[in-house]
Amino acid sequence: MTKSGSPVKKITLHNGALTASIITYGAVVQDLRLQGHNAPLVLGFDRLEAYENNRAYFGAIVGRCANRVSNGTCTIAGTEYQLERAEGDLHHLHGGPNGFFSKCWDIVEISESAVKLQLVSEDGEAGYPGKLTATCTYHLTDDNALSIKLEAQSDKATICNLTNHSYFNLEDGGSNDVSLHRLRVDADRYLVPDDTLVPTGEIADVSQTLYDFRVLRPIGDFRNYDHNYCLADTRRPLNEVARFAAPSSGVEMDVLTTEPGVHFYASGGLAVLDAGLDGRAYKLGSGICLETQIWPDAINNAAFPTSVLVPNEVLTQHTIYRFSKVS
Repeated sequence: MTKSGSPVKKITLHNGALTASIITYGAVVQDLRLQGHNAPLVLGFDRLEAYENNRAYFGAIVGRCANRVSNGTCTIAGTEYQLERAEGDLHHLHGGPNGFFSKCWDIVEISESAVKLQLVSEDGEAGYPGKLTATCTYHLTDDNALSIKLEAQSDKATICNLTNHSYFNLEDGGSNDVSLHRLRVDADRYLVPDDTLVPTGEIADVSQTLYDFRVLRPIGDFRNYDHNYCLADTRRPLNEVARFAAPSSGVEMDVLTTEPGVHFYASGGLAVLDAGLDGRAYKLGSGICLETQIWPDAINNAAFPTSVLVPNEVLTQHTIYRFSKVS
């Protein structure tokens, strides 16, 4: 139960070599385990209170609009809106201080390997126009993958950009940093951020920069990475876009998505007060996020893929994290 008295349920999914724990608070992937690998694949907490105490978004669905909206302002269908910002935040981030990550979702359908969750966001909540209904379906597939399908509909034009905010560490569950992990991202462009991490509007070539991950290579200094990679100019059919591999455990993760961007954050600013899964002490660089999404601040950049959701339209986002272990 949350501090405000809302009940929270935990669902355990099984299929093949994967086991996942999902909680209805934030539609969070609390834990994810691969048979033959002792450590969790994601960062998380054993206690619900820790999710409420720490704004790290571990495993949560963030929205109504993931990432940053510059100064929290946007114009939709000719009307300007001011979106909520957390205390001390210059920009609107991940849906605001009371975004989807902090809501209790309802269970709609459940089976041994899948669960469908639903959340209704009322008109005006966090400053957004329109009553929006979002669903999240987690499914452990037969090929050892975590499939995440996100859908949303609104009765007014609004902005919507949903993503899962899991942090992955394929070596030791986050006891040590990810600098030796190897990453490949199939993107030759990235968004240049300003000092406040909002895109300047410049779409730059990764060539001859430290942001070039077109060939699988070690991450190195994790503090360098909090950037959106431009995979495409619009949403498209499911496509493999990245690979993440641990240096000695042999665990690898392929990422497939329909989304035009993936935000690579290597937790260079991670700060948590509570112990993580199995009592782990997380620190800077304990995991990486590969957040598949529309490009950040798209509503304020006409050249970016659109994040506007209009009535009678269904937003459909599908991302797959597929795991394997090399002996």
